[in-house]
Amino acid sequence: MRLTLAAVGRMKSGPERELVDRYLDRLSRAGPSIGLDFAGVVELPESRAASADERKRDEAARLLAALPEKAALALLDEDGKTLGSEPFAERLGTFRDEGLRDLVFVIGGPDGLSSELKSGAAMVLALGRMTWPHQLARILVAEQLYRAATILSGHPYHRA
Repeated sequence: MRLTLAAVGRMKSGPERELVDRYLDRLSRAGPSIGLDFAGVVELPESRAASADERKRDEAARLLAALPEKAALALLDEDGKTLGSEPFAERLGTFRDEGLRDLVFVIGGPDGLSSELKSGAAMVLALGRMTWPHQLARILVAEQLYRAATILSGHPYHRA
């Protein structure tokens, strides 16, 4: 199963970018042996539309156009479900075992994600009850993807 990270907004150079890249590189090396291939990062600029609803619709349309056809979406949203690392890894393993070809983790813009994207998502996740800057959200998602790969492979990185 190919995993992609898609985000509205660009990540600048610096320590946050280096940390995201480190976890995604680890995922790229750990994932293939267990059927998880990291396909890369898709970054789109924030919409310039006048209203929040228009911006969310515009960003959703551009996201969908930039992603693999028939990709399942895993959205990061404050109203999503909070999962522990092991249940998250189990969900990834289930998607993989059911033959899902592409799973895209989506981090929306400052206005959030459109209801249309949410209604069609394979899963909607929250990174806890707190609001996180997008740079930190990317770090958390990248780390959890790597952690899930280690859990699924039985690697000792994840110790309960």
